[in-house]
Order: sequence, then structure tokens, then C-alpha cells
Amino acid sequence: MSHPKKMPEESQLNPIKKAVALRYSPEAQKAPTLIAKGKGHVAEAILQKAKESGIPIQEDKSLVEVLSKLDLDQEIPPELYQLVAEVLSFIYRSDQRMKPSRGQD
Repeated sequence: MSHPKKMPEESQLNPIKKAVALRYSPEAQKAPTLIAKGKGHVAEAILQKAKESGIPIQEDKSLVEVLSKLDLDQEIPPELYQLVAEVLSFIYRSDQRMKPSRGQD
């Protein structure tokens, strides 16, 4: 008598995508603020909007997990500054690469 094989749970095969979005204006804020968060279709919409707007996307599942626990419009707490600074550094470098070279006519 054969036993049916136990299949991995659906969530293990296709983990639910999660996404967050931060806004940071150094001249107006002391820390980045969580402006969007979601999973599944909402996460896909956040990522699509970022792509359409030319906003760099960085994947970091553990950071998304932590940031998704914050409330919307909440500034990130000081203990996350270092992690988010790494994301901002990535975005800054991405922006610099995307800008056309200046003064080369």
C-alpha cells in the first residue's frame, strides 16, 4: 500500500511577495517615512508603480519584513537607520548611474 507523497505547502513553493515604499526628503524629514506596504497584489502594485516612476528597487526580504511592521506615515526608528542607510546608498548610486553624463557634448 503506497502512501501519497506529502507536497510542500503552497506558501513554500510560491511565497507571498511583500513590498514597502519609503519617502525621504533630508531637508524636510529627520528620517525616512514608510509610505506604502503590502503583500500579494498590493505588493505587485507598489513595485509596478516604482518601476513606472523610475524609482530604483532593492530586494531585501528581511528588511521588508521589519519595515512592514511599522505604521504607514511612521518614520523609521533609530535602530533601523543603518539598514535603511544602506538602501539609500544603493538608490543614490543607482540614480548616479541613470543620470546622463554632463558636459560631454
